[in-house]
Amino acid sequence: MKSVETENQGLKRAFTLTIPAADIDALVSGEVTRMAPSIRMPGFRPGKVPANLIRKMHGPALQQEALNTAVQQSVQKLLADKGLRPAMQPQVELNDYEFGQDAEIKVALETLPDVPTPQIDALKLERLTTQVDPAAIEAQIKQLAGSQKRWEDAAKGKAAKTGDQLTIDFLGKVDGVPFDGGTGTDMAVELGSGNLIPGFEEQLVGMKVGDDKVINVTFPDDYQAANLKGKAATFDISVKAVKTAGEMVIDDDFAKQLGLQSIDQLQGLLRDQAQQELNGLTRTHMKRRLLDQLADTHHFEVPPSMVEAEYANIRQQLEREASQEADPQAAIAELDGDEADYRKIAERRVRLGLLLSEIGQANGVEVNQQEMNRLIGQAAQQYDPKDRERFVQFVQQDPMAAAQLRAPLYEDKVVDFLFEKATITDRPATRAEIEADLEAEDGHVHGPDCGHDHAPAPAKKAAAKKPAKAKPEAAAPAEAAPVETASAKAAKPKPAKPLKGAVEPEPAAPAPAKPVKDAAAAKAPSPKKPVKKA
Repeated sequence: MKSVETENQGLKRAFTLTIPAADIDALVSGEVTRMAPSIRMPGFRPGKVPANLIRKMHGPALQQEALNTAVQQSVQKLLADKGLRPAMQPQVELNDYEFGQDAEIKVALETLPDVPTPQIDALKLERLTTQVDPAAIEAQIKQLAGSQKRWEDAAKGKAAKTGDQLTIDFLGKVDGVPFDGGTGTDMAVELGSGNLIPGFEEQLVGMKVGDDKVINVTFPDDYQAANLKGKAATFDISVKAVKTAGEMVIDDDFAKQLGLQSIDQLQGLLRDQAQQELNGLTRTHMKRRLLDQLADTHHFEVPPSMVEAEYANIRQQLEREASQEADPQAAIAELDGDEADYRKIAERRVRLGLLLSEIGQANGVEVNQQEMNRLIGQAAQQYDPKDRERFVQFVQQDPMAAAQLRAPLYEDKVVDFLFEKATITDRPATRAEIEADLEAEDGHVHGPDCGHDHAPAPAKKAAAKKPAKAKPEAAAPAEAAPVETASAKAAKPKPAKPLKGAVEPEPAAPAPAKPVKDAAAAKAPSPKKPVKKA
């Protein structure tokens, strides 16, 4: 193979490679030899088909395979001989080619920069510490008790008031005509819950068992059913039952209803969970400060292709968020106006990712095979059982996919290493203070692995805040090569649901259509439920 360098400017490199026809033909011959024992042809014993006949039968396919192999081997040899570390997949272009001739290819790539020796010996960090507020735990328990209300039939003739529950039949109409999904029977409505469209619950106050009433409402302009947005409607209401909430005593029996042994156990579980959340906030706050120090003290050129890939990742996420705004076009227009700022965010992410990768490699930080197997297993659970094995094989065979999967854990390990190196001082703070400090920086663009429950949505809407104040985290690094897009964890973690399976109530039996229930607490609309609140 002959190589000629055609560009060497900054991190950009370009070469023209010439692959001799003899090398390609040798690959064809090798493949013929490999295939020969399994080739069958009338008139020849198994494995005795002449090589020239095999070439004639399978020539085009063999030649194409040989050419592909020759190109791949030549590019890899070029990278090894020149000591090049590509930032992204090299671009390879084959010039006009006919089999039997030398092949000429053009290779263009951007290389990873030479990262200066990281300055990590003088890191100083402040760790905000806080304790679980007993009042917050008690409030959470009361909230749980509220969700476990026991409804009892009210005294005969009682007029419903806020806090009571009605059982109603209803018939909705627009312009006097019933609309699809606007009819239901035996629907339970808790007055004052705010689950129904504006004005609905309020007009039920004062009704009694046996009462009939026509109420007037207007569907919100952002209502999810397009045919009902902003429309005035009436609902014929019939009250079948009025119920009041029985007193819920918070004691061991209450805890047992939640699958626990005692109220002390419930308090302990909630306290432990709250402490884990506080620890997460503290770590996030300290990690941001760490990355700020690294970003402020390390400056070097980064590959434009990596920045572009990271910007595309940011942009895609923000557009997804903008599509959920009341005015998506206006939100997108604001993103366009802030493009330069978001590109700066992408550049910072990439630079920090490369820096963390360099620190990790220089100090022996690694993700071992057992940890990698656990990561693959966890990721595979997101797929249908029939596809999990194929996913595992894909990750095992694709180095880039494995690097992206490994990257968040690898970054956390590098950060933990830097925490150990840093001089850390503790300062007491309240949860509200830590959250306020993080919120002040939440122009931060969140990534898919930022610590939120993504299917994720950034804490801020896409156009809610200018990105100039953002303190984005790094693009997550990998040991051997930088990851193309993954962003690091940042932003306060989303509190987990309390004690899933133990505290959450048993799911209720299927209820009749609830056309005016809050969409936030329901599944996506169906033909039977076209008027759920958006």
